[in-house]
Amino acid sequence: MNDYSTAEEEFRVNKVNELIGQKINPYPSHCQRTYTIQQVIDSFDQLNEQQTKLILVGRLKAIRSHGKATFADLVDGTAKLQVYLKQDNLGEKEYQFCHDFIDLGDFVEMSGKLFLTHRQEKTLVVDNFTLISKAILPLPEKWHGLQDKELRYRQRELDLISDPMVKNIFRQRGELVKTIRSFFDQRNYLEVSTPILQTIPGGATARPFITHHQALDVDLYLRIAPELYLKRLIVGGYERVYEIARCFRNEGIDRAHNPEFTQIEFYQAYANYQDLIKLTEELLTKLLLVVPNESIAKPPYPKITFRDALLKYAQIDLDKMPSKSDLIKQAKKLSINIDPKLGKGKIMDEIYKATARPKLIKPIFLINHPVELSPLAKRCSDNQNYTERFQLLINGLEVANGYSELNDPSEQEKRFKEQQSLREAGDEEAQRIDTSFIRALKYGMPPTAGEGIGIDRLVAIFTGQQSLKDVILFPTMRPISVKE
Repeated sequence: MNDYSTAEEEFRVNKVNELIGQKINPYPSHCQRTYTIQQVIDSFDQLNEQQTKLILVGRLKAIRSHGKATFADLVDGTAKLQVYLKQDNLGEKEYQFCHDFIDLGDFVEMSGKLFLTHRQEKTLVVDNFTLISKAILPLPEKWHGLQDKELRYRQRELDLISDPMVKNIFRQRGELVKTIRSFFDQRNYLEVSTPILQTIPGGATARPFITHHQALDVDLYLRIAPELYLKRLIVGGYERVYEIARCFRNEGIDRAHNPEFTQIEFYQAYANYQDLIKLTEELLTKLLLVVPNESIAKPPYPKITFRDALLKYAQIDLDKMPSKSDLIKQAKKLSINIDPKLGKGKIMDEIYKATARPKLIKPIFLINHPVELSPLAKRCSDNQNYTERFQLLINGLEVANGYSELNDPSEQEKRFKEQQSLREAGDEEAQRIDTSFIRALKYGMPPTAGEGIGIDRLVAIFTGQQSLKDVILFPTMRPISVKE
């Protein structure tokens, strides 16, 4: 799928063939560079005063020809600089070559010295140039005028070329990830890698992707979370571990969901969920220094229990709704469609998502979720119907999820069996029994707290984007049948 005519493409291909016919290689394997453009801009006065000979490389944009002189913008990965090509400097043959064979979008190597124009524009006067990569397809001239967002996501390379703001979003994403990694490294967490291909998808309530390994002749699943493997490392003796993990969930696509996403999960021995709430607030305080956003309140954040949230926004008291049928009746009163195959916990969650979550805009911790909704979390000591769990919500989105980890193998096995019963009743997202994880718990796991933070959602909130597609370089898209 492109907007360029076949004639334009053939015209540029013919240019390449003509160059090759003249024994000129438009795709050399090496080029030189003495400075990046940003370095030139930063040291312009000194380089200009000393008339330093520079060699720059980059892509040509905004070519402006005026007879025997041409101005253009040279862009590399750091900045943009105006370049000036003049027949008197290059010679008639070289200037004509430039006029005939150099096009918008081409990559070039240029050498020369600096000067300031009458308009005080920093400019490189070119005395030599080399074509180092030919753009067969011309760049869109009016990219900013395009309203087709799908085209931006499908051809992200053009989006990055044409819109510096988009490039900046992904630079900010990189800075946020780097800061997150540094934050945990400084606190003696060990970064690890756990399997993406798993025989049992566990650690979250979600529908997995299935694949097949030919040599072993077994079906495998793309992980929905690294949780159960990370907790096995706590059993093994590590006290603090984390993984920046690519995860996969076979779910719908919308502004807050992408089937392939990135999260950090971390686990700390001898800690509980209150410790991680404090740690999360410390992390966000640090991140707000890296990518400031005045719309995000600074920690500490208020807390509301799951029960109080439903009581406030749905007028449902979970303590007075002992059965699944009671919840379904209340959901119908609220015009919420409920699949009767779902278990009690999922029904509570559906009611919460429809009534309470959209109202929780300012940063807030939702705490103490029902045990039916939290098969891997430890029960609250003062009320066995709820768990020591929290979610951080910002702008109505779940950004983080953590809890005091259940480390009683008998209780964990019971919870897994309850989940398995829900699967057999038709809930495809319910968790499976993981006997290897239960066996690991039988060797003993210290009191542990764990948490997952969705990096894509975090970046979207910090950079003010409304959709995850704007913070994922190549989001999942429906294939198109038109030839690319």
